[in-house]
Amino acid sequence: MPRYRLTLAYDGTDFCGWQKQEPPIEAGAHARAYGDDTPRIDSARPDRVALRTVQGVVERAVRDVVRQDVELIGASRTDSGVHALGQVAAFTCGPGIDPAILPEPPGSGWPVERGADRLAAALNSRLPDDVLVRAAALAPDDFDPVGGARAKGYAYTFWVSPARPLWSRRRVHHLWHPRGLDADAMNAAAAVLVGEHDFAAFAAAGHGRLSTVRTVFECRVESSAPPADDAPGGQPARLVTIRVSGNGFLWNMVRIIAGSLMQVGLGQRSADDLRRALESRDRAQAGPTAPARGLCLEWINYD
Repeated sequence: MPRYRLTLAYDGTDFCGWQKQEPPIEAGAHARAYGDDTPRIDSARPDRVALRTVQGVVERAVRDVVRQDVELIGASRTDSGVHALGQVAAFTCGPGIDPAILPEPPGSGWPVERGADRLAAALNSRLPDDVLVRAAALAPDDFDPVGGARAKGYAYTFWVSPARPLWSRRRVHHLWHPRGLDADAMNAAAAVLVGEHDFAAFAAAGHGRLSTVRTVFECRVESSAPPADDAPGGQPARLVTIRVSGNGFLWNMVRIIAGSLMQVGLGQRSADDLRRALESRDRAQAGPTAPARGLCLEWINYD
């Protein structure tokens, strides 16, 4: 019963987040769960509607390849519209049917001798264009992508220009103000968030966590030129990127950090304002939640 670890990248634009969602088809219930433009996939259950999620799409590909009813567990439940370069997931191949009762289909499972590289290639041949298995590897039987994670790194990118981007438009948040975005001021304010703190002010309501104490290992802001093929002719443009890593994050925490630092960059807040918001533990004292499209899960580290 080998266990496999997958490293995944995806463009989250057309996904309803990572986690599988199959709301019931009932009077009024489905209307709250999705709209006419919500991406969906087919559901095996006639009383449900399956929203298009990364977990749902990848798990279906895994089941097609190993020909077993496996469960795919992901390390981070990224929100709708959030991207990833280094999401980690795992599944175990096992005897889905007792051979004494009914033999398994020929070729089911993925024996170790077939190789993890061939597994990645087989999965990618069945996945849509906006999700990719970057690597597959044999994992210990007790590998837990959620509980075993020791650090996660995210990046939030602003496209600062009067002209909108073209090729980067799905992965950045376009922003323009006559004064621009002061990356140095943002970087100084970001230092306030480093360390172990109660981040209740930087968590969305209904986060569902017993504790809002988290440790941020690093929070810094970089400014760089956009790619040459995406630079608007004759218009100034900069990429301002917030990079933050920690031992865990609350619901919308990185996007609220991004929205708060954005206000610092616009001259609407100061580093002291962020410190007071942090100490208040009051969500109303922090900045807005930045749009999902600028956020990317870059990496997850394990022991």
